[in-house]
Amino acid sequence: MAVIGLGAAVFDLDGTLIDTEPRNRVMWSRLFDAHGVPYDEALIASFAGRRGLEVLADLAHLFPGRTVEELFEQVLSYGAMPGMPPVAPVAGAVDLVRSLADSGVPLAVVTSGERTYAEGLLDGLGIRELLDLVVTAGDVVTGKPHPEGYLAAARDLDVPPEEMIGFEDAPAGVEAVKSAGMTCVGVTTTQPVGALSAADHVVADFKEVDVVPGPALRVRGLRTP
Repeated sequence: MAVIGLGAAVFDLDGTLIDTEPRNRVMWSRLFDAHGVPYDEALIASFAGRRGLEVLADLAHLFPGRTVEELFEQVLSYGAMPGMPPVAPVAGAVDLVRSLADSGVPLAVVTSGERTYAEGLLDGLGIRELLDLVVTAGDVVTGKPHPEGYLAAARDLDVPPEEMIGFEDAPAGVEAVKSAGMTCVGVTTTQPVGALSAADHVVADFKEVDVVPGPALRVRGLRTP
């Protein structure tokens, strides 16, 4: 168990605050199936935490005759189809955000999703009004694992990165948090513990994280130093 002081908390969205990864993986799989492009689960899993347009730019050679923008719109269209896996808050996530807000801790979300998508999910969770800042894919030049989004959050919250804690579920996000100079808590909602080895602490969900006087966070978790 560890107790970590903090000046601000920053959360990833997909897979961290809300478990959207099963749905996202189905959406990506349907894109590959629609174009007859072979893939495996490891490839799909590697997209977690990254901006969709950047993923597709890296894979554009697999989809001759299609633009990255067309492919991304096709992926997004699958999200509204019937029979998609449901989404739900990660256990303890909403309660933790509310506890941090009640303690006066500045809060932000840094997501690889587009703003309309992100704002809709946060409204659905009932926590949008508790956040001081939401940094989305369109607000940065380079997405995760680059630290630009987290550094932007530190700048706009006016809190030094070394006084901030970032929560992430994917290796790309963990790398972004650490590269920004923040303490990272990995959440194993979408990845095994080993995939988040670069995080400072790893928890199964937010039931293993409590706000204590300071304010600070008490982290029990699967792995702490």
